[in-house]
Amino acid sequence: MKLGAIFPTPEIGTDPAVIRDWAQAAEGLGYDSIVTYDHVLGAVHAGREPALTGPYTERDAFHEPLVLFGYLAAVTERIELATGVLILPQRQTALVAKQAAEVDILSGGRLRLAVGTGWNWVEYDALGQPFESRGRRLSEQVELLRRLWREPVIDFGGEFDRIDRAGILPQPGRIPIWFGGFSEVALRRAAQLGDGLMFGSTPTRMAELCERQKQLLAEAGRDAESFGLEAAVDFSQGPDVWRAELETWRELGGTQLSLRAMDTTAVAVGFEEVGYRGPADYIDALEKFRDAVR
Repeated sequence: MKLGAIFPTPEIGTDPAVIRDWAQAAEGLGYDSIVTYDHVLGAVHAGREPALTGPYTERDAFHEPLVLFGYLAAVTERIELATGVLILPQRQTALVAKQAAEVDILSGGRLRLAVGTGWNWVEYDALGQPFESRGRRLSEQVELLRRLWREPVIDFGGEFDRIDRAGILPQPGRIPIWFGGFSEVALRRAAQLGDGLMFGSTPTRMAELCERQKQLLAEAGRDAESFGLEAAVDFSQGPDVWRAELETWRELGGTQLSLRAMDTTAVAVGFEEVGYRGPADYIDALEKFRDAVR
């Protein structure tokens, strides 16, 4: 079972030294991956039609994942860098392919790109992409990303993207593409196209969806043993729950479990606020979790 550390992006602040110290602490403590969330814009929720249903607002800070990973690639040596998840359909596909390739090259092949459709239609409008077709676009984008990463020149004409005999250099190694989500359509997309699935919640809560994912993999003729499954636990749950959730995830066939240690939206997703007082508390949480489960 691999362990991940979720980057406390809304709370860690903007001091590069603090960000470096947290990442190096995660690596030094033996964590296998750093997972970071994604939002380009934070939006005011009041007075929206349709309503914005996600937990983050204009008051929550987000470091841009691929730019952040360019920095973390230089200050770490071993730990995997994973988006959790990048909202791909609101971005230009070829540009993401280029940026992801660069991160993978500079990090020595440590990028895992988990992608999803998101919920914030205000971001889509601001970035000039239609919210309504995000699912179809995501599926097409995954095909296009993989072709750009492995073929020197491609001629691609899809519903959303056109590339006329062009390619990107330098090219990366093989970048795994995972999906994130809870809906049936997200699980089906992952079974058809993905290398793994991030659930973003606890193993106990995700048990039924995990079994459904394995069923969909079998229907698609894919080997579940080669498909990654990641869940998360919250630091506020405490050592006994951490260990129980880890064992549950192991029994379900999960491959990775990540620690979420931040107060932002904790209550909204069913957990308690801890009251972190500064950078040292986030590192202390990493150490306590590592000691409890390993």
